[in-house]
Amino acid sequence: MILAMIIMLAAIGLLFGGIFGYHAYKAHMQRKSMARFRPPPVAVSAIEARYMSWQPRIKAVGSLRAVRGVDVTSEIAGMVRRVYFSSGQVSKKNQVLVQFNAGPDIALLHSLEAAAGLALTVYERDKKQFFAAQAVSRATLDADAADLKSKRAQAAQQREIVAEKTIRAPFAGKLGISTVNPGQYINPGDKIVTIQALDMLYADFYLPQQEFSRISIGQRVIAGADAYPGREFQGLITSINPQVDPSTRNVEVEAVFHNPGHKLLPGMYVTVDILAGGPQRYLTLPQTAVSFNPYGETAFVVEKAGKGPGGKPILVARQVFVTTAGTRGDQVAVVSGIKEGDIVVTSGQLKLRNGAQVIINNSIQPSDNPSPKPGDS
Repeated sequence: MILAMIIMLAAIGLLFGGIFGYHAYKAHMQRKSMARFRPPPVAVSAIEARYMSWQPRIKAVGSLRAVRGVDVTSEIAGMVRRVYFSSGQVSKKNQVLVQFNAGPDIALLHSLEAAAGLALTVYERDKKQFFAAQAVSRATLDADAADLKSKRAQAAQQREIVAEKTIRAPFAGKLGISTVNPGQYINPGDKIVTIQALDMLYADFYLPQQEFSRISIGQRVIAGADAYPGREFQGLITSINPQVDPSTRNVEVEAVFHNPGHKLLPGMYVTVDILAGGPQRYLTLPQTAVSFNPYGETAFVVEKAGKGPGGKPILVARQVFVTTAGTRGDQVAVVSGIKEGDIVVTSGQLKLRNGAQVIINNSIQPSDNPSPKPGDS
C-alpha cells in the first residue's frame, strides 16, 4: 500500500512537472521570437532645420475709422428748399450741401438791420447835439448807445440763423448715401448725409498688457484686410491709451494708415502686425513638427542607426524636448533642443515611439509658409 502511494505521487509530480516545464519552454520561445521581431518602418515626412531671418511681430485685430468723419446734421429745424449734392459725391470744404427755406428769416434780418441803422442815426444825431449845445442829456446818449448795441446784436443773431439755413461740408471728403429731398422737414440733429475723409484712416485695436513694453509711439504697423488678400497697408502707432481695461487687462492702441486709392473704408475689420524690434535669426520648422504638451514641447529627430540590407542606412526617430520662441504663419521658431541641419519629422508623429525605425516620404509636406493667405493649401 505504501509503495503504491509513493508510485502514484511520483507519477502526479512528473505530470505536473511536465506541464509546468512545457509552459515555461513555450513562454521562453515566445520571448525569443518577440525579441527577433521588428515592426515595419513607419513612413513619415521630414524637413531639415535651418536658420531664417525672423521679424518679431505682435498680432492684433481692429477696426478702421476716418481721421475726420461725421454725420452732417442741422442745428435748427427747417424745410429743405434745395439739395446741392448727390450720393457718393466728393465734396470740397465749405461746399453747400443743402439749402433750407430762409425767406422769412432773411426778411426779418433786413428788418433788424434797418432798425440797427436807425438806431445808429439817432445815436450819431444825439451825440452831436450833446457835445455841441448840450441839447440832450448824458442819460439819453447812453440809452441811444445801448439801443444801438441791442439792435446790432439782434441783427447779428438773425444773420447767424440765416447762415445756419445753409448746410455746408465741414471738410473735404466723400459723401455717403442720403435720402433727403426738397420739401422735407428736418429737425435739429437729423442726419442729412455722412462725410468721410478717406486719405488717412485710424485703426483701433487692443493688446494684452504683457505686450505693453514692446510698443511705442511711432512704431511701424502693417495692416491687412480680407477685401484685398495679399495687400499690405503701412502705418504708425499714434496713441496708446494711458489706462488698461481692468476687465480684460488689455490696452487700446491707435495707429494711422495711409489709404491710397481709398481702398479701405471706415468700419472695416483689419488684421494688424506690429513690428516689434529688429530682425532675428531663428531655427524654423513647420508648426506640425512640434507637439505641444502640458509637460513641454517635443519633436522627433531622424538619426542614422547603422546600415541595412543593400547598404542602405537604417533611420530611427529620437524624441527630444524643444524650446520655442513664437510662431508666424505656418512656422515656429526653435531656440533649443534642435541643431541646424537636423532632420525633423513634420508628420506621422502619432505612429512613432522613441527609437522607432522610419522611412522618409516627402511626397506630401505640411505647409511651411511664413505668411499664408486664405485659400493656400
